[in-house]
Amino acid sequence: MQLTQEWDKTFAKSDKVDHKKITFTNRYGITLAGDLYQPKNASAKLAAIVVCGPFGAVKEQASGLYAQTMAERGFVTLAFDASYTGESSGEPRNVASPDINTEDVSAAVDALGLQPSVDRERIGVIGICGWGGMALNAVALDKRVKAVVASTMYDMTRVMSKGYNDSVTLEQRTRGLEQLSAQRWVDAENGAPAYQPPYNELRGGEAQFMVDYHDYYSTTRGHHPRAVNSGNSWTITTPLSFMNMPILTYIAEISPRPVLFIHGESAHSRYFSETAYAAAAQPKELMIIPEASHTDLYDRVDVIPFDKLTTFFTQYLATAARAA
Repeated sequence: MQLTQEWDKTFAKSDKVDHKKITFTNRYGITLAGDLYQPKNASAKLAAIVVCGPFGAVKEQASGLYAQTMAERGFVTLAFDASYTGESSGEPRNVASPDINTEDVSAAVDALGLQPSVDRERIGVIGICGWGGMALNAVALDKRVKAVVASTMYDMTRVMSKGYNDSVTLEQRTRGLEQLSAQRWVDAENGAPAYQPPYNELRGGEAQFMVDYHDYYSTTRGHHPRAVNSGNSWTITTPLSFMNMPILTYIAEISPRPVLFIHGESAHSRYFSETAYAAAAQPKELMIIPEASHTDLYDRVDVIPFDKLTTFFTQYLATAARAA
């Protein structure tokens, strides 16, 4: 692993926080790279937040912006690259797994809880986009986490197995699995996986949300050379591990810990948060941001409800401390 030491984020560095890179290992032995943000001149042990996502992004993009901003507001935060992506280890590159990526979240909790500045009884999680679903799955499993936020959430197992708005028929699903199964022969014969076409290149006629993705990942606004979504690609067979794996089956088991869903009113993905909210148990809240699109919640600091995030974690991580 070679960690870049210069500031190469898609957002400006804050003079209100201290930043350093750390590495930690998940349960599968994969070493992950993270950015740790801490309020300057903090003395007492602080509440802490793991921040992850979007799916196909790196810690230098949206998750880092969320993490740095929440550190400005008094929390120790950790944004990290998922296994097989960014500066984290794992071969082959740019492959995803709902199981391994769920474990990545808990490994980040491990890493935060070992920091001397962190009160390990006061740890929360923010998952963005596809990592919103991963975060919810991880918190349902990991009872150490006291509160969770899913921002502009995707359920990646649902969208890969059923398509947008659950539109994929059984015939289409079967045909897709036949193609992925055949690709395994190709990869086995070549001794290495083949990759999908580069992500977020526009050819004309795309849906508005694809144009929005391009505007974030492929322009100076949010492009980062290590991000899968910034002109790189996943392996062709990446969807296989998602096809039979509904990660939100046990979402109600997050309770009695609180969950907050945040989504844009105009987002194509809004239905993911709405159905997940319906399946979750109390205490829960669904916050819809007027007129906001899916990607507005990646980096539009005037749209992302940081005041709400601060209030939510201040309240519930303080409550967790008292309960502990």
